[in-house]
Amino acid sequence: MATFSLQAQPTDATAWLDLARRAEAAGFHALYTPDHPGTSTSPFVVLAAAAAVTSTIRLGSYVVNAGVREPILIASDVATLDLVSGGRAILGIGAGHTPAEWTAVGRERPGVRGRVDHCIAVAEATVRMLAGDGMAGPRPVQDRVPLMFGGGNTRLLRWAATNADVIALAGLGRTLADGHMHTARFRIEDVDAQVELAGGTPIETLVHYFEVTDDAGAAYARLAAEAEVSEGEMAATPYALVGTLSEIRAKLERIEARWGITRFAVRRPAFDAVAELLR
Repeated sequence: MATFSLQAQPTDATAWLDLARRAEAAGFHALYTPDHPGTSTSPFVVLAAAAAVTSTIRLGSYVVNAGVREPILIASDVATLDLVSGGRAILGIGAGHTPAEWTAVGRERPGVRGRVDHCIAVAEATVRMLAGDGMAGPRPVQDRVPLMFGGGNTRLLRWAATNADVIALAGLGRTLADGHMHTARFRIEDVDAQVELAGGTPIETLVHYFEVTDDAGAAYARLAAEAEVSEGEMAATPYALVGTLSEIRAKLERIEARWGITRFAVRRPAFDAVAELLR
């Protein structure tokens, strides 16, 4: 049975707290928020606010930029979130692809190998600290705060296969010149390869396109042209769920049968449609 999580960030306090309550009531597994210092809200502040008005929904960063945050600060924030939420925190972490964020903290963004090495070092140090090595307090409620790795690098996926509790795949390729956008990696062979690298670790895919429509074919054709893949690949990829609710349910079954993927994250515009699907 598929589970859905919601990725969002606040624009004002009232709407954010209302969204957290509604996400929990609708049956979303987790509420995630991004970490892009300088362009997005601070993840652990807004998640702690959401914790105060909910009781069951999981709360996680999607994902912490390991390139600009020190392990002791990440561990302290995650442990605090776990404490105030009663044990609902998820530590989502990634290598950090945006050059401007490295520059803002006085660091030069290294090449791929350097970012991979740094991400692994930060993630492993943070996990050790959450377990009590080098950080006396605060102590998390959970014996182990779940580690969710977000990214698609081959070496990081191999590392995550034996170290992470969840691998978040977003179908993103190389970073484009603006430092924020990416090429799409929606092709079936890309998904096959990344699922194989995950080695059985649970996978959660980010659904970039969620659209309820009576004309799935036309919608997939439009989206395929946008992502520069074939219509057949767009209709099969787990990064797009399009059609009537019945057609979307059928696609979820096909995704599970091929890749074993049953976890999905959606963005805020998909809230109402996913809530109806969950009902």
